[in-house]
Amino acid sequence: MGLLLRIMLATAFVNLAPAVAQPPKKAVASPALQKEFDGFIEKFRAALSTNDAAAVAGMTRLPFMNDSAIRDATQFHAKTYPISFTAKNRACIQRGKAVYDRDQENNDNYFVFCGETIFVFTKTPAGFLFTDVGAND
Repeated sequence: MGLLLRIMLATAFVNLAPAVAQPPKKAVASPALQKEFDGFIEKFRAALSTNDAAAVAGMTRLPFMNDSAIRDATQFHAKTYPISFTAKNRACIQRGKAVYDRDQENNDNYFVFCGETIFVFTKTPAGFLFTDVGAND
């Protein structure tokens, strides 16, 4: 390999290194979005504090997680609420800090981490809704 080619490659790697080495920028919610989420999560937490499964279902995107077996509030109450909203998880969501991020589809999401479980709240055209529960891996 010629000296000139080696110098050009070395220069390219040196110029590329800072871009590769920098961590991705952390998404930050706008003040208006944060205010909207704060209003939503306050109502969601109030429903959890009274163990009101119907109110939680009303703040949930249905069918839940696109599962046709959980397409309405009655099914959500029977199949999802007792498993996902144990007393421990309800308490965690009430005191847990919500973390903001944008997903690959550019959706605004907030996450509350409760041990091995993540609760996801997504901005939709109807406002914020509870949209997913998953494993904290």
